[in-house]
Amino acid sequence: MIRRILPLLLAAAFAASAQKASAQKYAGPAPPKPDFPYLKHANNLVPTEAVDVKEEKKNDEITYIMPGLTSSAKTPLAAPIFLFQADKIAPDRLGLYKLESRNGRREIVATPKKPMQPIRIVVSHLTGNLYRIEVDDSLEAGEYALSPEGSNVAFCFQVF
Repeated sequence: MIRRILPLLLAAAFAASAQKASAQKYAGPAPPKPDFPYLKHANNLVPTEAVDVKEEKKNDEITYIMPGLTSSAKTPLAAPIFLFQADKIAPDRLGLYKLESRNGRREIVATPKKPMQPIRIVVSHLTGNLYRIEVDDSLEAGEYALSPEGSNVAFCFQVF
């Protein structure tokens, strides 16, 4: 029995250590600014568009508004990957939201009956304070924003 289990345990330990070693090594480009998500396109980093978010309240509805119909940061990838160098913003505090373009601006509306629901993202630690952020499911074409919880800043991008 031990002869059967021991090789399996050794193989599992080797696989775990190899996976841990590969997760700690990253040889690609590093983000030039901390606390700013960058779209990863092969060996290029495309900065997202940082905007201040304004709130408009009407009755029980809150509209979060970002200027401009479209973002200057664009990606053709339906499952974009971001690199994020954490300093003051914890990467697991970022939420990804789909925006609507209307009235010359981008917006998202929240009501008590229909609160904003973030799109699921996966945050992976690469090395030091460098993180990889991936979208769990494919995104449809449109405008999106990554925003830290409780912040009035959004990092916008467009999937086309």
